[in-house]
Amino acid sequence: MKSVDLNLLTALDALLEEGSVTGAAERLRTSTPTMSRTLARLRRAFGDPLLVRAGRQMVPTPRALAVRDQVRSLVEQATGMFLATGAPDLASLKTTFTVQANDMVLGALAQPLLSTIHRQAPHVTMRFVPEGSGDNTPILREGAADIVVGAADSASAEVNSERLLVDRVRAVVRAGHPLLRGEMTRERFAAAQHLSVSRRGRLAGPIDDHLAEHGLRRQVVSVVPSWAASWHMLAQSDLVGLAAEKLSRQAVALLDLRTVSIPLQLPPIVIAQSWHIRHQADPTHTWFRHCVRSVFENWQRDGDADGSPQAHTRGGGEPASS
Repeated sequence: MKSVDLNLLTALDALLEEGSVTGAAERLRTSTPTMSRTLARLRRAFGDPLLVRAGRQMVPTPRALAVRDQVRSLVEQATGMFLATGAPDLASLKTTFTVQANDMVLGALAQPLLSTIHRQAPHVTMRFVPEGSGDNTPILREGAADIVVGAADSASAEVNSERLLVDRVRAVVRAGHPLLRGEMTRERFAAAQHLSVSRRGRLAGPIDDHLAEHGLRRQVVSVVPSWAASWHMLAQSDLVGLAAEKLSRQAVALLDLRTVSIPLQLPPIVIAQSWHIRHQADPTHTWFRHCVRSVFENWQRDGDADGSPQAHTRGGGEPASS
């Protein structure tokens, strides 16, 4: 029987996820030359290049794509066999957690979460990646993210979700903006020049449907792909933008912006963390989810003026960039 080094599967899993020798080496905390030699061994073992260079990136061959899911499954099964049944040893824990979210969520979450993690587990690495498009189930299933933080809209039986925050949509303008003088009416809001946020460059969003119910239409003069970019533009113009009130609180204060209530019956935004069911009983993942939850609990305790949660409405209002 041919002898097989099972460590090669862990290396192949990292190479296929990272798409680079350097990235895989960093993930497995080894050197780039060592990972290059491991890739050479993998190529000999499989009789296939597995990863080939395409410009500045490396792309998987058809053979690599064919075995990717099986390799991931085998690595996870092997890792699960050795998981501790009790609390993890946080002081010596060396791992990487990946969180996927849009930039408004990350702007509010990333630093306090990293601080919370490092107070207990100083050797953990946090990787934050931008939100995807559509169903998050494949991302969580394949392990590209440990959790997704965003609108609570997953209906997959593979994914568990926990509500973290109920927020509301507000208009955002610069200090001294004309809309801050006098009563904000639907007509005044619609008549302003608007800045929209959409990864796909869409001019319209859910808020336009609510305006249409009153026979109104807003004028969107520009679209940007991120919330941070929109707020910087708002700070230097008379444009009107949008934000989730609690999530954007720090950014709005730093840029000396103002938020204004929109005179429409907009549904609240429900922010949740979602994870694949295979992680449900994993002590380390459970601890990580608790850290995420604690960040949002601190916001509720320290930042809410009214202290009263709003009703749970799936999908929320506008700020989940489309």
